[in-house]
Amino acid sequence: MKPVKNKVVIIGAGMVGSAVMNSVLGLGLVAEIVVIDNNVNKAKGETLDASHTTSFAYSPNVLLRVGDYEDCSDAQIIIMTAGPSIKPGETLDRLLLADKNVKVMNSVMASITKYTKDAIIIVVTNPVDIVTYLAQNSFDYPKEKIIGTGTLLDTARLRRILARKYLVDTKNVHGYVLGEHGGSAFATWSLVNVAGIPYNEFDKILGSKDPIDTDAILDEAKTTGLKILQLKGYTSSGIAMSVSRIVKAVLLNELSILPVSTTLDGEYGIKNVALSIPCVITSDGISKKLEVPLSPEELKKLKISAENLGKILDNLNIRK
Repeated sequence: MKPVKNKVVIIGAGMVGSAVMNSVLGLGLVAEIVVIDNNVNKAKGETLDASHTTSFAYSPNVLLRVGDYEDCSDAQIIIMTAGPSIKPGETLDRLLLADKNVKVMNSVMASITKYTKDAIIIVVTNPVDIVTYLAQNSFDYPKEKIIGTGTLLDTARLRRILARKYLVDTKNVHGYVLGEHGGSAFATWSLVNVAGIPYNEFDKILGSKDPIDTDAILDEAKTTGLKILQLKGYTSSGIAMSVSRIVKAVLLNELSILPVSTTLDGEYGIKNVALSIPCVITSDGISKKLEVPLSPEELKKLKISAENLGKILDNLNIRK
């Protein structure tokens, strides 16, 4: 068994990759961060900039540097952020983006697997469900060691919106956005609660000037990313924190339950497609996929997500 070095490799030094680097650095849990990017100067600039923050008090003395795929051989975690993303003004063509990033993921996974099949791989690249499926099913890599960020950020946004509406700490809001990280994502309102108070009692017990509008709240959670994209040109902070949340769960073997993307093998009657359901995250990756109780309508929405993603996989000829 290889010694644990708390070494993280980040593939991609763009807006998301650099934000992930800084967020992971801020955890204070890693000893080394290596960045890989075709634009070596960009990667050098990002690592050099971040490395100087380690001089300040209470900052861990992390080694930050540029590297190559050989660095994956002793990495504990590899974070995949490379590939084009939707830019302001561009048509949101998910199939076109999928075609481009499937090629990127094929190249990256081929390079990673030359050196390791032991590291936990966190997939950030969109469409995350499609490229997660590809990574899990085309390279003989242990599926449980590949985690797509999926609807973790959508879930965080839903919880934040509800916390703001009812003036409570976001960490007291529970519930999930599940399914596709995209248009068919849905909220599990049957499970949503604040400190045990079910959502249909929020107005009565927590108080609000306006009655809860579940459709509007879900829509805000799902479209916030596009709004951020239009306002600042890209999204980075939210997804970086989502990645750090998974990294922490892995490094500390937390047994945390997070909604992440993975290939289903019969859960909820769904097979051969990757989407988000609650999973137990440990140092081994995804140790359990949980079939949390869903209402009939929620189960129907989960299967619609699976059908939508399955069509894309079939169009790209990557479904096994």
